[in-house]
Amino acid sequence: MPESGRTTAQDPISALPKAAARRVGLLVTLVLGGLTALPPLSMDMYLPALPEVTESLRAPAATVQLTLTACLAGMALGQLVVGPMSDRWGRRRPLLIGMIVYVAATAVCAFAPSAELLISFRLLQGLAGAAGIVIARAIVRDLYDGVEMARFFSTLMLISGVAPIIAPLIGGQILRITDWRGVFHVLAVIGVLLTVVVWKFLGETLPPERRHAGGVGEALRTMRGLLADRVFTGYMLAGGLAFAALFAYISASPFVVQEIYGASPQTFSLLFGLNSIGLVAVGQINGKLLVGRVSLDKVLGWGLSVILLASVALVLMTSGVFGTVGLAPISAGLFVLMSAMGLALPNTNAQALMRTPHAAGSASALLGTSSFLVGAVASPLVGIAGETTAVPMAVVQLTCAIAALTCFLALCRPWKPRT
Repeated sequence: MPESGRTTAQDPISALPKAAARRVGLLVTLVLGGLTALPPLSMDMYLPALPEVTESLRAPAATVQLTLTACLAGMALGQLVVGPMSDRWGRRRPLLIGMIVYVAATAVCAFAPSAELLISFRLLQGLAGAAGIVIARAIVRDLYDGVEMARFFSTLMLISGVAPIIAPLIGGQILRITDWRGVFHVLAVIGVLLTVVVWKFLGETLPPERRHAGGVGEALRTMRGLLADRVFTGYMLAGGLAFAALFAYISASPFVVQEIYGASPQTFSLLFGLNSIGLVAVGQINGKLLVGRVSLDKVLGWGLSVILLASVALVLMTSGVFGTVGLAPISAGLFVLMSAMGLALPNTNAQALMRTPHAAGSASALLGTSSFLVGAVASPLVGIAGETTAVPMAVVQLTCAIAALTCFLALCRPWKPRT
């Protein structure tokens, strides 16, 4: 596939005068960054409150972790629906509908009286929030190609990476003045503001002549064709499994840091923010320094290898091979693992979408669905041994890292020329 740094011929931004193109490009970047940031906001603002939710709703930790799993599964399944819809009806209409439903579901979560009801509406929240994830990626594919697309994904990682940095900090501060329900009140307000911004400022990027007129049958055939592409499937699985290692950290870290190592919600928020800074910084090194100078496959291989090495170190530390270790060494291992995601995640997306200009919405849906489904499976596994050991988290991360690197090497075969 081509790796030119130019935008596509249909790119409406490049057709504008330079000054106007910069303004419009910046606006699109900020809006897409906001849409991409919404999922980590929905997840990470809630993380410091997990122990409090467990106590408030009188539910075991494994059940409360299902509120994360439900949201993640909803985001996975929702993308399978919204992606093909956006290929047929354009990007704008499905996005607005999804945002409105997201706001309503988030508001209901704030008043949930039981863990079961909270799980149900977190599922709906995820289903609706999927619109922002899948359509943001499809819009990037509408506007950019090649190296420029990889750079744009790294820019989005910078913007959306601010969300996991500030989200736990905001969540921790919210818990100072109110209970866990206040977190959902704030998320509902953010959803309303983002919906208004999308409605007023984000135009349609998929012209009618490039839309698919078919229904569900054609959408399924398109996805089947994408999955038949061995290289696309390799990137999809590698990215999904790397994301699962990341989500194992997201779902387990509140209990590991606060319950096992006795840190406060504010300390947890600080450590989580530092790890997110590492991810964002490495993502910017990827986009500004490596993309265009080093092949995307080589950078991706580096990222997956570092994730694997960090996972091995975490297994050894948490299992007692080095004796009793404190929070600092565990935090260092998690920092390295999170930072390496800045090399793996944007490049798997870019490489996969470069093969699918004809069905960006469906391809984006498959990429997102695979990531969130595997992540949803990883979430309850990290709590399988209760709240007294971090070994399950490390084992899940190691398993996912091995599988991700294996899929990349076996299916993508980066040493061979592409067709």
